[in-house]
Amino acid sequence: MLLIIMSSILILILTMGVLFMEFSPQFGGKLTEKDYERIKKSKNFQKGKFKNIEDTHSMTSTDLRWIIEYFTSKDTTPNFSVPVENSNLVSYNEDQGDNVKVIWFGHSALLLEINNKKIFLDPMLSEVPAPHPMLGSKRFSTNLPMGIDEIPELDAVVISHDHYDHLDYVSIKKLKDKVKMFYVPLGIGAHLKSWGVEETKIVELDWWQEAKFEELTFISTPSRHFSGRGLFNRDSTLWSSWVIKGKDVNIFFSGDSGYSESFKEIGEKFGPFDLTMIECGQYHEAWSKIHMMPEETVKAHIDLKGKLLLPIHWGAFKLSLHPWDEPVERLLKEANSLNVSVTTPKIGETVILGKSVPSSEWWKK
Repeated sequence: MLLIIMSSILILILTMGVLFMEFSPQFGGKLTEKDYERIKKSKNFQKGKFKNIEDTHSMTSTDLRWIIEYFTSKDTTPNFSVPVENSNLVSYNEDQGDNVKVIWFGHSALLLEINNKKIFLDPMLSEVPAPHPMLGSKRFSTNLPMGIDEIPELDAVVISHDHYDHLDYVSIKKLKDKVKMFYVPLGIGAHLKSWGVEETKIVELDWWQEAKFEELTFISTPSRHFSGRGLFNRDSTLWSSWVIKGKDVNIFFSGDSGYSESFKEIGEKFGPFDLTMIECGQYHEAWSKIHMMPEETVKAHIDLKGKLLLPIHWGAFKLSLHPWDEPVERLLKEANSLNVSVTTPKIGETVILGKSVPSSEWWKK
């Protein structure tokens, strides 16, 4: 009888899980035949999946001790609420002209202004980077620099890939009506359309393809990562880094990536960059091919011929096993030894190129 009860409970849990994945909008849309016809033309799409340029395994070790580490590692979350600047919208709008401005929202979410155009990069603004609040760790800060309703009208949203900590259902639903255009890697349009974004507002690009928006140019460039929002759609959509070129200014956004020789190629083709925003956190030796170590972040910045480095993909969520502030400490040590300029704004603090480059060690309580 006990076996029957346990089996029934297991079947019920599995059934609920399948139904949740099938009908919950957070998992995104499904690719259509029309989508596949376009995707199949990409040389990066092979045997039904997108591939990295370099041989890449998301897990380089079969040792599963890191699962135990996830629950036993120390200092993986701060013992205080991460400070957030809340009054940036007024000062952000007061500073007009051709200044390049960026506000970091934590992790990889950034509000960028270039040539008076407002662009949101990977706007993950929810409390938990997961399809359900019970399936992920909460944000380190208790608030954001500005609520979604306060965010100004956006000329563009740029998405690097479809993982939950970069492409967020709730954020897109709330932002979509104030966004003129979405620039995304191949396949991600299916998610956006299922969430109510008009098809005419979506531009999907393969690596090295570009799109114009008035005086701006958006270029999808390679990264070394993977994609997927469910159990059965791994690598069905493309992942990208991005080059954003404006009038007399050049910006690079890494999205997620392990270190790759592609950084040198991007630097040769499109560098030098006035600002690079490159991931430096959520690394581990078990997945070192898809997430850079902080020292590699500095190396990538140099490969890109970057002038100023803003480290991202840290400071908001626990997604790995290292101490929460280790990424920036390791990065600064390496950057100082190589004379690399780094800005470390608090979440919500405005960086203005050539005018205001915050460098406080705010993570040290």
